[in-house]
Amino acid sequence: MTHSITRRSLFAGGASALAIGALAACSSPGTPNPKSGATGTVSYWLWDANQLPAYQAVAKAFEQENPDIRIKITQLGWADYWTKLTAGFIAGTAPDVFTDHLSKFPQFADLDVLYKLDELEATSAIRDADYQSGLAQLWKGKDGHRYGSPKDWDTIAMFYDKNVIAKAGYSAESLAALAWNPDDGGTFEKAIAHLTIDSKGRRGDEPGFDKSNVAVYGMSANGSGGDGFGQTQWSPFTGSTDWYYTNANPWGNKFRYDDAGFQKTISWYFGLADKGYMPKYGVFSTTTGPDVQLGAKKVALSFNGSWMIGTYAGLQGVDVGIAPTPAGPVGHRASMFNGLGDSITKQARNPEAAAKWVAFLGSATAQDIVGRAGIVFPARKSGTEAAVAAFAKRGLDVGAFTEQVDDRTTFLFPVTRNPADVQALVQPAFDDIYANGKPISSLTAVNEQVNTLLQLT
Repeated sequence: MTHSITRRSLFAGGASALAIGALAACSSPGTPNPKSGATGTVSYWLWDANQLPAYQAVAKAFEQENPDIRIKITQLGWADYWTKLTAGFIAGTAPDVFTDHLSKFPQFADLDVLYKLDELEATSAIRDADYQSGLAQLWKGKDGHRYGSPKDWDTIAMFYDKNVIAKAGYSAESLAALAWNPDDGGTFEKAIAHLTIDSKGRRGDEPGFDKSNVAVYGMSANGSGGDGFGQTQWSPFTGSTDWYYTNANPWGNKFRYDDAGFQKTISWYFGLADKGYMPKYGVFSTTTGPDVQLGAKKVALSFNGSWMIGTYAGLQGVDVGIAPTPAGPVGHRASMFNGLGDSITKQARNPEAAAKWVAFLGSATAQDIVGRAGIVFPARKSGTEAAVAAFAKRGLDVGAFTEQVDDRTTFLFPVTRNPADVQALVQPAFDDIYANGKPISSLTAVNEQVNTLLQLT
């Protein structure tokens, strides 16, 4: 489903920086009273339809414990979610509680449209240590206050069709042992070359291979240049070098897209499309995501996030397997470690009732319910364990995702001020490289623009 494909596709389909900025000129309708009793109806928004049944079950459990509070859940597709949320802030029709994203909350916090969770009684006791290491800290603003309660986490891995891989002479073990480097691509590039097949049946590592007429690509494309963060595109590669997005995280004030090693990695990555091993820009539409490409047997390996496990498992005619990302020059593999959270808007009619709901969403009880649904990995370790067990019952080994956390080979999503403005600068730059072959060195000038923006905030 398209909205699932773009679940973490940063800012895609979201409100523009101009629309978000308009919030600053709009005062919140009325003044919420945080001392009002915890009763009434709490409205809650989320965007992932796959998770809706699990959260309906969570709401039922909450209402049993809190009979004076009712939860009204609204699910909106990703393409509409952020636009309607922003419009709701302006019009005074925002929900009480909503599923938030790390790429969004800094701007909302700066515009003072979110409650500080540590200042509401029910959510003041949220502890960083109750969640997977590093998650809870990311939801603290530059002012030190918490604006989101950890909900789930995700990492990146490679999905594949076991039959296709076996036919090419690879096994799960050999895929897990792949390594890459920006000089010759290492065993990873050799693998995707062999997995690539042209229209006449010649593989990418065989004489006569026609890169202009490819029937099956070695690896998927994600429809864009990576939105400036490349979570499901190039971040597993840049993350397995000694490169980091910013000079500090969270709240760095300098990006590092001008780094020579980073630019060399990006050049190698997009060069795979020039060699025919990865689709060039436009070969697949932006709605033909990596999962669709694999399901149509147009690609052999498909990089994607753990939130997509169920979607890949449901592909018809595909015996899905999951391999970890390839190891890089630093000697190990790497994955971005990202997560969602729940935030309370200042339009909440009853902040303490909303806070009780948010506190429950972050509890072991709620996250174990979500984990047993086998859709995502909840932020609490017990919820993660429940999810792993649920996937195993369906015959899915999800260790490629969890081992990155266990082995501490993850890196964090970059949280900075003015994320929408940063995105507006970097996304076109990466798309221009992928779509039009603009020199990688052009990122240096873009980096200067981004850093100037951050220095001004």
